Amino acid sequence: MAVALRAAGYRIDEIVSRPSSRQRAVRLAQRVHARAVSSSDARLSAHVIWFCVNDDAIRDCALEYAAKTDWKGKIGLHSSGALGSDELRVLKRHGAAVASVHPMMTFVAGKAAGMKGIAFALEGDARAVQAAQAIATDLGGHPFRIRKENKVLYHAMGAFCSPLVIALLATGEKVARQAKVPPAELQRVMQPILQRTLENYVKQGAAASFSGPINRGDVATVRKHLAALKKAPQARQVYLAVARAAVGSLPVKNKAELERILQSQK
Repeated sequence: MAVALRAAGYRIDEIVSRPSSRQRAVRLAQRVHARAVSSSDARLSAHVIWFCVNDDAIRDCALEYAAKTDWKGKIGLHSSGALGSDELRVLKRHGAAVASVHPMMTFVAGKAAGMKGIAFALEGDARAVQAAQAIATDLGGHPFRIRKENKVLYHAMGAFCSPLVIALLATGEKVARQAKVPPAELQRVMQPILQRTLENYVKQGAAASFSGPINRGDVATVRKHLAALKKAPQARQVYLAVARAAVGSLPVKNKAELERILQSQK
């Protein structure tokens, strides 16, 4: 986030870190021409203070920093997808406007994710949300408002878009090993269908992109899948769960028969 902000023309004053992440903070600070400081040495002189920490640390960090600066007129932000701006309520009591600002994107170690085109879910005080909206727009993102009470479901939706997709692919890899697909060929086998599926979804939506034996109502093939997957019991349970969800929410032929088969399986 700091790298993207710097590239968008924002001045980063300081990167505050715990001792355990000091080296990483120093490297980041060098990239964005900022000071790397410990929490005890933080000046917190910037107009916007952004808490990019684990969800369970947001409230404690806010409590720790509440007395370190004059918060009147400042803006406090955090980046949790599931938690609301009230995690920063102590800063609000000290005069800050607060908001939660969540970019719907996957972030993995060693990869700097660009922000262009990313949706940012915003919630909180009007002044802080207005500032966050301007920042998200400057980053090339698409900000939108969300109600605090809907954030957990919104974040759960995000789990279906990335981490659970990876879990599903990892399950598919287990099935591929049972099928004796050569490991060196695995990505070449999976990548084209994955890419086409995502392209179809983006262009046409879920219903028009759904294909395969369940969509066709090919009961015999589904039975064969379930029988073969007894060699991979965990994958079989995943198949059953996802197939039941598909029959319940996507266009399928022979729906009643498929429902009967899937519900009778354990």
